[in-house]
Amino acid sequence: MSTPPSQPPASVTAVGADLLATAVADQAVPVERVDWRPPMEGTAADLAAVAADPRRAEANALALARMLDVQARLVAVAPASEVLGLAPGEFLHAGPPLDWARASGPMRGALMGAAAFEGLVADPEDAVALFEAGDGVSLEPCHHRSAVGPMAGVVSPSMWMFVLEDPATGRRTFCSLNEGLGKVLRYGAYGPEVLERLRWMRDVLGPLLSDALTASGPVDATAILGQMVQMGDEAHNRNRAGTLMLLRDLAPAMIRSGRDADRVAEAFAFVGGNDHFFLNVAMPACKLALDAARDVPGSTMVVAMARNGTDFGIQVSGTGDEWFTAPALLADGLYLGDFGPEDANPDIGDSAITETAGLGGFAMATAPAIVRFVGGSVPDALATSRRMREITLGENPRWAIPVLDFQGTASGIDVAAVCRTGILPQINTGMAGKRAGVGQVGAGLVTPPAAIFPAALAALAARARDAG
Repeated sequence: MSTPPSQPPASVTAVGADLLATAVADQAVPVERVDWRPPMEGTAADLAAVAADPRRAEANALALARMLDVQARLVAVAPASEVLGLAPGEFLHAGPPLDWARASGPMRGALMGAAAFEGLVADPEDAVALFEAGDGVSLEPCHHRSAVGPMAGVVSPSMWMFVLEDPATGRRTFCSLNEGLGKVLRYGAYGPEVLERLRWMRDVLGPLLSDALTASGPVDATAILGQMVQMGDEAHNRNRAGTLMLLRDLAPAMIRSGRDADRVAEAFAFVGGNDHFFLNVAMPACKLALDAARDVPGSTMVVAMARNGTDFGIQVSGTGDEWFTAPALLADGLYLGDFGPEDANPDIGDSAITETAGLGGFAMATAPAIVRFVGGSVPDALATSRRMREITLGENPRWAIPVLDFQGTASGIDVAAVCRTGILPQINTGMAGKRAGVGQVGAGLVTPPAAIFPAALAALAARARDAG
């Protein structure tokens, strides 16, 4: 009795090296390639401890649900002295805690400019001695005051802030107004034109926006984010649609404010010509959602990623307010004019809160035009949004990506998944000059330093063992 010839497999799943997969594919057999890699070195025991934590699944589901349930509304624009309680000499900054001695060039430049803006010194250069002495001045992370700040993120008492609120809980978050691109305070510039713009924002733009918002009522920032993701914005380095929708919502009340027509026209031109203006609404909206996911015992979800130009830090739901830090990396991207890598400062800013929530680099597939600003290619952008799903707990259905068949953006970074796969969160970002006073030198792509995730995992594992 003869045996029938064996049938070729319908398909083959290949894990690891491509050599076998290529050989099978050459025989016209469909191959599904799985991008598997070993866990990060030294994490096996901690991964096992976290995986065995009986609280983990429910805790992560709760943290993600809390984040997705938040409805962020822009409810006010007001001075930082009023809404954050900042007193003269108190300054907030981006990223984890930092002192003047360890501050990078752009962070120092922003603090020097802010000190002059507040009238603490006549010349920004004089602020160096002020901060070195430390008399009458203090530095604190924005995140510690429920705030976020792009790039250097420096906030001083006289700066006006966007105020975001979740109506269900009354929780609030805050962010300064966006200055635009180029030579601006947040990139470490402090020249006369920078201070003049800050004074105009304090005296004209802030009060006008405050009056308009009072008259119009709250603006649904979460709804704008949902719309702009479907209009080609990823809410970190591309905010064009979001900015124009915000201006649309506030324009009637701005016109009816009764303020001088020329000043209103100035404000229209400034906001309409600043494609990044909505970034400073998107950031606190993301923080508001992520703050709702904090302090869930057993949760491995990242609730903040932030950089101060020296350190990159993360906070995790299950480990409270503890920061896990490592030296910030230099972004890889495109440079302005004659600037090059030697001119750029390591990664800086709280704006990675957008990626933490599932926007920015996680949503690059929805904004292929962004690659012309930060580098890479359109296929890279699509692949990145798909890859980020491997290290997240779920998707955000409010932020649906048309080109991915309206799949929600990958949301809820899982420390354990990052350590298990070795895939790091993708961030797109601006680049500040490493010397104080230079301003922006480019934009690019960057990841967190890998070491912070095993450190966070170790802390989570210790808590899991204690709980067991």
